[in-house]
Amino acid sequence: MAKNITPRKEDYSKWYLDVIAAGQLADYAPVKGCMVIRPTGFAIWEAMQARLDRMFKETGHVNASFPLLIPQHFMEREAEHVEGFSPECAVVTHGGGKKLEEPLVIRPTSETVVGYMYSQWIHSYRDLPVLINQWCNVLRWEMRTRLFLRTSEFLWQEGHTAHETSEEAQEETLRMLEIYRIFQEEYLAIPVITGLKSEAEKFPGALATYTIEAMMQDGKALQSGTSHNLGQNFAKAFEIDYLDRNNNQQFVWTTSWGASTRMIGGLIMTHSDDDGLIIPPKIAPIQVAIVPIFNNDQERSETFEFADSIAKRLHEKIDQLQIKIDRRDNLRPADKFFHWIQQGVPVRIEVGPRDVKKQSAMVARRDIREKNEVSLENITQHVVELLEKIQDNLFQRALDYRKANTHTTASYEEFKEIIANEGGFIYAHWDGSNEVEAKIKQETKATIRCLPLDNSEAGKCMVTSAPSKQEVLFAISY
Repeated sequence: MAKNITPRKEDYSKWYLDVIAAGQLADYAPVKGCMVIRPTGFAIWEAMQARLDRMFKETGHVNASFPLLIPQHFMEREAEHVEGFSPECAVVTHGGGKKLEEPLVIRPTSETVVGYMYSQWIHSYRDLPVLINQWCNVLRWEMRTRLFLRTSEFLWQEGHTAHETSEEAQEETLRMLEIYRIFQEEYLAIPVITGLKSEAEKFPGALATYTIEAMMQDGKALQSGTSHNLGQNFAKAFEIDYLDRNNNQQFVWTTSWGASTRMIGGLIMTHSDDDGLIIPPKIAPIQVAIVPIFNNDQERSETFEFADSIAKRLHEKIDQLQIKIDRRDNLRPADKFFHWIQQGVPVRIEVGPRDVKKQSAMVARRDIREKNEVSLENITQHVVELLEKIQDNLFQRALDYRKANTHTTASYEEFKEIIANEGGFIYAHWDGSNEVEAKIKQETKATIRCLPLDNSEAGKCMVTSAPSKQEVLFAISY
């Protein structure tokens, strides 16, 4: 067990921050509530960004960049139709040594400025659909912050689309939700539940908000991505109208969807252990670390040459494989091993003078800490298969944990007991009223995470016994 990491069972919150520190992922910035993402953490974000960006473009979306500063009256125009972000906004009042004629809001999200630009660009049905995404930073004045999970400034992507019909907007909303699900499960190895947010939990101004919800190792839920059908609310606020196929003036139907560096927090809390970070191979910035072991210059030369030959073999088989040969001279082998363990690298290959003579290497997997001797002849195939096994094992391990900590109840008393003593996910019937939803949250701190898309049968509300259309998913969340 790592001495620099608090065990999960002792203090889960401290464990989480210790893993981040040990893995050199991020640090607190001198500005309260903000973080500095260190190279290792940013490399994980770049890997996530690259994969998601490709998935977006495969579905016809293109990237653009919108301003960081938004005229304050844009936010006020939005607020005429929906609840705005005003409590979370940072406002610029001076620039160039002078007071500005109009204050500028540092973007908490970009619906307003995107809406304005769409009103300038869209004139006819021939201009539709507009499918734009941007990668950027946003600022929301958070009072309680935690690295990656909730910081005042964070990195994210936000997609904004405009469509001719409500049906097309709904199709887009669900398409992007599915992309998030695929990405989380197939690349981050995090099983998620997809569903519709309740009215109280949906995005301000949306007709409907859909979410992916994941269970962390402490049983709490993490909202990892959302997709919003905005209807015509923002279109009306920013006069995004067009001439339809019958020469009638119509408002467009819009969507927005986003995921952020919060995904890194989810990855940490889903897979890592008391020794540090564990990263699924498909998203790992470094998938294989090769550690030469030597006692003198002669052995150093031999083991480095052997390490290079292994790396070459692997690259010939897997062109995109990210390999790092540890060439440092100032650390003992055990310290090097420990470094790569805490960096979460999926596979570590150890080569010493004996391995050079035997033409083999010791191959260790990070997830279950198993180590095997593998011949040079078989090492390429072994590593290929091992990376697949690690990816599959991490997903299955997380799925098994979620299943073991998911409950179903028809009794509110039992619900409160489970939340207080066991935690995890709870499926239960709810009558659909805001009053009952607020009562449950106040008494238990559990919230409705979503109305799952795989609908259950109708029943009776666990609190009021009133009719309920389906079971909903409850949990305490981050």
